[in-house]
Amino acid sequence: MSRPVVCLGTGRMGRGIALAFALKGHPVVMLDVKERSASEQQQAQRLAHEDMAASLAALERAGGVTANEAEVVPSRIRFAVLRDAEAALADAVVVFECVPEVMQVKRSAFAAIAPVVPPDTILASTTSTFLSTDVASLVARPARFLNAHWLNPAFVIPLVEVSPHDGTDPAVTRRLVALLEGIGKVPVHCAPAPGYIVPRLQSLLMNEAARMIEQGVASAEDIDRAIRFGLGLRYASMGVVEFIDFGGNDILHYASAYLANALGDQRYASPSIIARHMAEKRNGLKDGKGFYDWSGRDIPAYRAALLSKLVAQVHLVDRDKDFADGAASQQSANPEP
Repeated sequence: MSRPVVCLGTGRMGRGIALAFALKGHPVVMLDVKERSASEQQQAQRLAHEDMAASLAALERAGGVTANEAEVVPSRIRFAVLRDAEAALADAVVVFECVPEVMQVKRSAFAAIAPVVPPDTILASTTSTFLSTDVASLVARPARFLNAHWLNPAFVIPLVEVSPHDGTDPAVTRRLVALLEGIGKVPVHCAPAPGYIVPRLQSLLMNEAARMIEQGVASAEDIDRAIRFGLGLRYASMGVVEFIDFGGNDILHYASAYLANALGDQRYASPSIIARHMAEKRNGLKDGKGFYDWSGRDIPAYRAALLSKLVAQVHLVDRDKDFADGAASQQSANPEP
């Protein structure tokens, strides 16, 4: 049997990570380090059980897991409390810290397990707020620590943003990446910078959507349909940086300059790397180089493969204009611009 994965905390993220590993056959321990009475402990475990059971049932209805697979998953997850920490952590391959986004709470959680966690166990925070450089000082042997930012629901979304700090042992990063890839996740590396990758991009997109509603540019429904049937389809078929090369770095340069001028807002202006690529004739596919090296690539074959992926995405997208829960579409309560 593989070494157990430990989730430090029994909240939503801990439950999602526990399911992600248990679905792939790994034993999981959910270690609750919060001080609770016996009745409170039972209540917390009951709620976690019920929530994970509901998630498995929904996954089964969606065709993501068979009934037989869903039935055995709970048997791979066990709960433990702080007084049992030594036994729970005895052979742990990795501990994912999933406690609330409060530095003092994280400090207490790491301090609670420090005396008993094995020296070769990887310690990974799942914080979306703090940087790995911030949290590393809270753990014993910081060389075995890094951040692993999952996206909810963790048992469905493949991406995990892996962010080591300068003192992280590269072998630890490789071990965690291999473990994540072994359960079908797609780890990406990210420097310890605010927002990581997805939250940083996502915050810009969401704020701009809200701003367009505020300015009366478009309704919430039309913005969401534009994303579902346009932007989302495009970026599910190719990455955003790949699209810069595909469309042309120079196109982005001119379009950004127009938007910055027309809207009177320099947040639309391109960063200096875009102008530098223009000067160096690194505009993407047409120049054979851009953010990617396209030299030697069979471009017609690449375009054909891209079209196939895009057509497949179009066939998959739900054309129903109603919300996913089946409720009738309603007029959004948009503020007047």
